[in-house]
Amino acid sequence: MQKEIRVYSLPFTAMKTYLVALLFVVGNVLLPQLCHLLPKGGMIFLPIYFFTLIGAYKFGWRVGVLTALFSPLVNSALFGMPAVALLPVILVKSVLLALFAAWVASRLHARNLLLQLLLVVISYQLLGGLFEWAWTGSIASALQDWRLGIPGMCLQVIGGYLFVKYTFTK
Repeated sequence: MQKEIRVYSLPFTAMKTYLVALLFVVGNVLLPQLCHLLPKGGMIFLPIYFFTLIGAYKFGWRVGVLTALFSPLVNSALFGMPAVALLPVILVKSVLLALFAAWVASRLHARNLLLQLLLVVISYQLLGGLFEWAWTGSIASALQDWRLGIPGMCLQVIGGYLFVKYTFTK
């Protein structure tokens, strides 16, 4: 029997929203530290987005946006990564990811979860890349995630699938 995957939309008025977001921010702080042990690990594995995707998909746009905003800011303040100059691009991509993931989850209710996560990742990368190109004026910068970050995008899709499917089930 298939386990049911439930998605939620936690309100800003609930303490649970902030506690869940805090847990995902912690995940988005720890995972990049592990990935940065490898040369170019952050650029290859795109770890700062992983728990934003899961938080937004599973718990709604509010948890997703809180995670998307605080993860890069905390990482930058504590570790200098991402660099302050990169924060606008990382923040925009993170918020786009959170909004796309929450929207897809609320509309499609975990049917074809793997395909949904793939759609979310491609969508935020495409629109985020366009923003990065406009912000930096560099097509090379905008395409960097597509040149180096394919393993990270795969990690987001497959890891996100496994995490949502087997961690948050009834």
